Amino acid sequence: MCGLTGFFDTGSQRSREERLRILSTMTESIAYRGPDAQGLWISESGTVGLGHRRLSIIDLSPAGAQPMTSADGRFIIVYNGEGYNAWDLKSELEAKGHRFRGHSDTEVLCEGFSAWGVEECIRRFNGMFAIVAWDTVERRLWLVRDRLGIKPLHWAKFGELLMFGSELKCLRAHPGWQPEIDRDAVAAYLRHNYIPAPRTVYQGVRKLEPGHLLTVSADGEVKDLCYWSAHDVARAGVAGRGAFDETEAIDRLEALLTDAVHRQMVSDVPLGAFLSGGIDSSTVAALMRTKAGATVRTFSIGFSETGYDESAHAAAVARHLGTDHTELTLRPDEALALVPGLAEYYDEPFSDSSQLPTLLLSRLTRQHVTVALSGDGGDELFAGYNRYFWSRRLERGIGWIPPGLRRLGGKALRSVPPAAWDRMAGLLPSRLCPPQPGDKIHKLADVLALDETALYRRLISHWPEPERLVPGSREPRGPVWDDALTNDFPQGVDRMQYLDTVTYLPDDILTKVDRATMAVSLEARVPLLDHRVVEFAWSLPLSLKLRDGGGKWILKQVLYRHVPRELVERPKMGFGVPIAAWLRGPLRDWAEDLLDARGLAEGGLVDPAPVRHLWAEHLSGRRNWQYLLWGVLMLEEWRRRWMA
Repeated sequence: MCGLTGFFDTGSQRSREERLRILSTMTESIAYRGPDAQGLWISESGTVGLGHRRLSIIDLSPAGAQPMTSADGRFIIVYNGEGYNAWDLKSELEAKGHRFRGHSDTEVLCEGFSAWGVEECIRRFNGMFAIVAWDTVERRLWLVRDRLGIKPLHWAKFGELLMFGSELKCLRAHPGWQPEIDRDAVAAYLRHNYIPAPRTVYQGVRKLEPGHLLTVSADGEVKDLCYWSAHDVARAGVAGRGAFDETEAIDRLEALLTDAVHRQMVSDVPLGAFLSGGIDSSTVAALMRTKAGATVRTFSIGFSETGYDESAHAAAVARHLGTDHTELTLRPDEALALVPGLAEYYDEPFSDSSQLPTLLLSRLTRQHVTVALSGDGGDELFAGYNRYFWSRRLERGIGWIPPGLRRLGGKALRSVPPAAWDRMAGLLPSRLCPPQPGDKIHKLADVLALDETALYRRLISHWPEPERLVPGSREPRGPVWDDALTNDFPQGVDRMQYLDTVTYLPDDILTKVDRATMAVSLEARVPLLDHRVVEFAWSLPLSLKLRDGGGKWILKQVLYRHVPRELVERPKMGFGVPIAAWLRGPLRDWAEDLLDARGLAEGGLVDPAPVRHLWAEHLSGRRNWQYLLWGVLMLEEWRRRWMA
């Protein structure tokens, strides 16, 4: 796991030595992504520069150093990621006569590019990756991102200068670019809490989309090609669904997951796993234990506030599996200490509040290991989010009620403050009371009068009308506004799963994990997102995902073969944090400074009036606006760090 950056500059009058200094500065800006070594390569003309920061995981010797040149001298590459079938490909290449200096997956890529070509090699490659390669024969630059968007890659072309990097700060380090904020992207951010690809917060800068490769020819022509399409995989899976024998399907899923987990346990440095005690992370930890001779280290984080702490569940699973388990309880003062650094680590506005515990968990884990396996992806693949079965229940239960009556019902539910609903729900037995019931009831009230498509948009929206909050903006319309998806995915749950897979998963979940882990030089791997697992999951009928009022039925059946049902069967909690209470308590002064009306007006990104109104309501306790406010707070924290 590493960081990469560089440029393709055909127009600058700078000397080769000056360009080399620029490349070094760009590379040093992400030193934390790869603390073990820095590597630079620049062409004789100075036109092409490749920079790399190395976190040594496989082949710790100099033979694994980057930038790396293929044996025939044709390709020079920098690479961030891991290849999980590299040894299979290496055997194929050796049979074709290729000889290897070391045992890194980087060298397999180099020789694979020479043997098969870039696109064909990537289609064969199983892994997470961002790759940049310079073809010295065709004088062509290649940028490649993995199928699901696990590893990041940003790029921009301004005239005859093309820049790229694992993070936006690499590009900012180049003197040939003066960053300007994309206000439309800011509006999209306030809806989603992240900026959806391919946009970034800066005008003219793009995220390379998952499953895509970009080529840049010597004359500057840019081509963006899709080599693996989540849309095509999902559509084909849904269209080709047939009858499944349940036991055979469970066996097949367990075999795929076991192979994925075991492949991702290959490492020349210490390795462990994140463990929340939920279905996904428990499945990964359980399958790690099935590897012969494996000693598994697991890590979890908890909260002192009730209703958010899952650490006891994680500890129970760890005891059953016999892992070497470490846990830490997050206190508000520790969260406060992390907050000022978030804009530095996340590089553009990002406000999934679970970024705080993810960062602290990563720090804890890095004290003991260099690689950690994560359970991310299970909710999207196997229908685990509450919104999937809420929408199904809602449509089945009240679809026959006229919209006018449903709106009245929603108004009645909203008339009772969330805190009052919490108190009433507290009278119920704990097994019947979900976490944060007041917030959930208000969400239900918001969506009572909506159809499935509008319901999904409402459920994933934070500021529902962000253009009104960001003066002069026009929110980009991405996949969540594509009405044609109804034809490809007639069932609402399939449609929501697909949309989450191409938006929320790469742009929120995987971004959050990448930035938090890389901030502390920790490699995170996500075996549930092995593309073979993804393709199999889409072939499964919904009846194997949604059952008994909940999701992930088939994944649970795999887990129950290793962990008793009673240890993991409970209402879904997620990785939330008590932001609402913290904003009224230990984070209040910090928030008050950022939400100052004069400061917001001078910053010029948002209209202060609606923000101040919500802040006053939140402080009074009448309403809980934690997520909307956290979005504005992270935006302002980012603006002060990067644009002031």
